[in-house]
Amino acid sequence: MSSMWAIVRRDLLLGLRQRGEILQHLFFFLLVIVLFPLGTRPEPAMLLAVGPALIWMAVLLSAMLSLQRLFRPELEDGSLEQCLLSPVPLPLVVLSKVTAHWLASGLIYILASPLIALLLGVPGPAIPVIMVALALGTPTLGLVGAIGVALTLGLPRAGLLLSLLIFPLFVPVLIFGAGAMNAAITGLEFRGPLLMLAAMLVLSVTLAPLATAAALRISLE
Repeated sequence: MSSMWAIVRRDLLLGLRQRGEILQHLFFFLLVIVLFPLGTRPEPAMLLAVGPALIWMAVLLSAMLSLQRLFRPELEDGSLEQCLLSPVPLPLVVLSKVTAHWLASGLIYILASPLIALLLGVPGPAIPVIMVALALGTPTLGLVGAIGVALTLGLPRAGLLLSLLIFPLFVPVLIFGAGAMNAAITGLEFRGPLLMLAAMLVLSVTLAPLATAAALRISLE
C-alpha cells in the first residue's frame, strides 16, 4: 500500500504542475454544455430533458482528451518499462495511476456539476444524485479507458482507434448515469441505476487493472 500511495502522490504532483491541461479539459467540458443551447431552442423544459445526457456526453468527450496521456509520458521517459520490472505488481501500479488520474481530472467534473445543473435548470434535490452518479461513473470511465490506452500505447496516432475501442464500453455508464439523473429530476426511483453504476465500478476495480496490465505487457513486447 505504501508503494501505491507513493505512485498516487507522484502522479498528482506531476498533474498539478500541468494545471493548464486540467483547466483545458474543464473548459472543454463547460463549452460543450454552454454552446449546446445556442444551436437549439433554449427552452427550460427542453434543456431539463436533455440535461443528463448532455452532462454525460460532455464528460465522455472530456475524458477522451485526458485519457490519451494516461501512460504516454511514462512510455516516453522509459519509466513504464521500469514499472514492469519493479517488484510492485503491475495491476497495483495501474490502479494507482488511474486513481491519480481520476483525482487530477475526473474529480473536477463532480465539483463543477452543481453549477452545470443550475445552468440547465435542474431542481435542487436532484443535484446530489447527479454528483453521486458522476462519482460512481467517472472512475469506471477511467478504469475501462485505461485498457484501451494500454492496447493502443505503441501506436503513433491512436486517438481515433482509441475512441472506436472504448466508446462502446462507455455506453452502459452513459445509460445508467443519465437514467439516474433523469429519475431524480422527474421524481422517480433512482437507486436502481445508482446501484448498477456501483456494481460496474466494483467490477472495473476488480478486473480492469488486470486487463490493463496484460495489455501493457503486450504493447511493450
